[in-house]
Amino acid sequence: MRSVRDRGLRELLTYLEELGFEDLFLAADGMVAAPLEESAGQSGRPGAPMPRAGETRAEAPPAAAGDATPSDAAGRTARLRELGSEVASCERCRLWRDRKSVVFGSGDSDADLMFVGEGPGAEEDRQGLPFVGPAGALLTKMIEAIDLSRDAVYITNVVKCRPPGNRDPLPDEAGACRGYLERQIELIRPRVIVALGRVAAQALLGNDLPLGRMRGRWATVLGVPTMVTYHPAALLRNRAWKRPTWEDLQAVRDRLKELTGG
Repeated sequence: MRSVRDRGLRELLTYLEELGFEDLFLAADGMVAAPLEESAGQSGRPGAPMPRAGETRAEAPPAAAGDATPSDAAGRTARLRELGSEVASCERCRLWRDRKSVVFGSGDSDADLMFVGEGPGAEEDRQGLPFVGPAGALLTKMIEAIDLSRDAVYITNVVKCRPPGNRDPLPDEAGACRGYLERQIELIRPRVIVALGRVAAQALLGNDLPLGRMRGRWATVLGVPTMVTYHPAALLRNRAWKRPTWEDLQAVRDRLKELTGG
């Protein structure tokens, strides 16, 4: 797992304070945030389509031991770049008409951790990058709080163009981008995915459940362990959600360590 340098307890507490935490809550030894909804052994690489509502999730076969060779990684990076070029000219749904930029994704194409949000906002549309507004600044601090840097993870959204007025993406709009998101997951091959907010969680898990039914629990998407938590924008509106989000992030950090031996 690609980690930033050891920041020390004092600096970690500073990050948590910036996130809005006034108290630090420690779990008892051996406790976990929630049991896996799927078998803990189903942590292999992607290989099956994401489930749609009402469908049974097909699991991918376990991955072979060991990481990709440098040539494999370079090939996947090149294919990801080609996919980004394809998405840049996409006109599959109505959202292309008003966009300034296609916001494909950013970060390490060989990342162990992948974040998926719902869609670009105004600033993301202007810059062509995901999570660059106030919610993006908070997401960066959340990533750093679990001893990673933003450039060591991969960040994308369910839809790649901004919905008007920052509304939720409509089902057909999410469906139009579905194949792109699947290909991103298949090419990046993350060890863990974090779904940020209800829209991203519903799109990834193929259901219409409320966020409260999904948050803080593990699921499996394309063979990848997936944690659902609050969207950073929601945390800016409601500080009470920051404590459970921190608990979710600790579970993600611990899961990554298990999978990478870190």
